[in-house]
Amino acid sequence: MKPCYSQDKHNNSSYDVMATAVITLQALVGMWINAFIASVLCITWVKKKTFNSSDKILLFLGCSRFWYLCISLALSIVSISFPLCFYVHPFPELFLSIQSFLNFCNLWASACLCGFYCIKIGNFRHIFFIYLKLKIDRIVPWLLLSSVFLSLVIGAVVFNITGEALCNDHNCTSQGDFWKLSAKRDEHFFPAIFIVGFGFATAFTAVIFSAFLLLFSLCKHKHRMLANSASDLSVDVHIKAIKSILSFFVIYSINFTCLILSLIYSRGKTSPETFVILVLLYAFPTVHSLILIFSNPKLEKTLLRTLSCVKCKVCVRYKP
Repeated sequence: MKPCYSQDKHNNSSYDVMATAVITLQALVGMWINAFIASVLCITWVKKKTFNSSDKILLFLGCSRFWYLCISLALSIVSISFPLCFYVHPFPELFLSIQSFLNFCNLWASACLCGFYCIKIGNFRHIFFIYLKLKIDRIVPWLLLSSVFLSLVIGAVVFNITGEALCNDHNCTSQGDFWKLSAKRDEHFFPAIFIVGFGFATAFTAVIFSAFLLLFSLCKHKHRMLANSASDLSVDVHIKAIKSILSFFVIYSINFTCLILSLIYSRGKTSPETFVILVLLYAFPTVHSLILIFSNPKLEKTLLRTLSCVKCKVCVRYKP
């Protein structure tokens, strides 16, 4: 039995190291990309003295993702290098609640952005939709404030549940209290999992509903333009928008599935399944931000100009 135990321990350690290495790389790339989005939007705000609603959501999204990746990177490194820190109050409660808060800010900001594009771009004649189109610029700040408030509620729940679970771990130390410890863990974790899962499902439902409405409107408008012999440029713009929405829908669906699976495997050791889940979860903030950059002409031009300048400087520096 001892060799099997050593082998399992070695496998868990290997997966932990691999997960930390991949998460570190993904987090660094994602932090750079989201910091780029936030900095470009802030510079534009300072220069033009105006800030439209889509830029507000993008700035909020970029900042929340940047700090979410920072906290996740710190947690990943500390969990491997200093695992005993997770038994020191209030380190685990504080960092896990901050991570949950930033993660939900990220998810609901993505849902707000999808809903905003649906209302702004969609071409529906319903009176409620027309009302939203007229009032959406005033609604956006309230949507972002609501996202922050709801994320704070989730963060407080995670802080409370984590603290109670750790307290029970310390109190139930005897052999006879083992089953009491398991029951108390389930008693504390199930409400938290339900609340967190409900938050995931709410954001996902908003994204699905908005994406389907927007796809329906864009496809309908594209067919109308083709029937009226519209210019190829206008049709290409609509096709590009449709592809962006479809790609976002696919990666958001994968992210939602991984979030639900992460709740199921939340108390297990690192395994091949959890390793894949972690890789996909931390890829979402980076991949979606890249899609946003290349679907936004201003961000795309700035990124290409920045990369070309960096390439020229590198070439000049290493020129023989």
